[in-house]
Amino acid sequence: MRWLVNFILLALVVVAIGLWVTRPKTDDADLLAGLTADEAHGEEVFIASGCASCHMVEGATDEAKLVLAGGQSFPSQFGTFRAPNISTDAEAGIGDWEAIDLWNALHHGTSPDGSHYYPVLPYSAYIHLEPQDVVDLHAYMMTLPADATPSEPHDVPFPFSIRASLGGWKLLFLDDDWVMQGELSPELTRGRELVEAMGHCAECHTPRNLLGGHKTGAEWMSGAPNPAGRGTFPDLVTLDWSAGEIEEYLNSGFTPEFDSAGGHMALVVENFAQLTAEDRAAVAAYVKALPIQ
Repeated sequence: MRWLVNFILLALVVVAIGLWVTRPKTDDADLLAGLTADEAHGEEVFIASGCASCHMVEGATDEAKLVLAGGQSFPSQFGTFRAPNISTDAEAGIGDWEAIDLWNALHHGTSPDGSHYYPVLPYSAYIHLEPQDVVDLHAYMMTLPADATPSEPHDVPFPFSIRASLGGWKLLFLDDDWVMQGELSPELTRGRELVEAMGHCAECHTPRNLLGGHKTGAEWMSGAPNPAGRGTFPDLVTLDWSAGEIEEYLNSGFTPEFDSAGGHMALVVENFAQLTAEDRAAVAAYVKALPIQ
């Protein structure tokens, strides 16, 4: 019987160490001290990051897209996730958040109450945002309308409902290394920022392993099944469009075959069309530089 007691004690110690190592991480407000917010740049970050595309009410149009009341559903093999209210309502949304709260959510996947966010919030991409980007984004978001609609709960079955386990996921898959590395031109550097960070393009276009982590190397941006079960997202590695055709698609939504973007991609195009022609050219340059070895 003594061996059983010792085994249980050892197991408890191992669990305690594991929970400590994988605990939600946060940074102090000192990280952002001295940064002056630029709302205009924050709007650019907001658009490029597709914040409204996921957090607006489904079917919203025009100015209503800036009412970030949430509610859209995102099915996956781990359950169905629902976009929360991130409007400026202090109770239902994030109206009482400071810039450091937004930083910790986007950089560490940690909520203001110290719990793990699910990576359906693509913090594995947003981790690449600079502190200035987040300060500016926060300033812009605080200018948007408030909405008191409560966030809807996720529908995630056991064991994925155990948020403490997300610390292990982060330990395995959350890091701030860029996928495309090496000596990059200014255009490719900007393309990397838009594709890997703000645009979080890998969320749809990169296949995942059994634990939901992105595959890298030559499989990066090589296409992936739609987690909702309808078709696949295209392979960008073998895309035979010219850079100019990619730029045009991101501006108008029309393919070289005169087809048009549909589904959620139509919202992505709507976002990129609001960016500069230079930004669309930078994304095209990144895509044409694939695959990554």
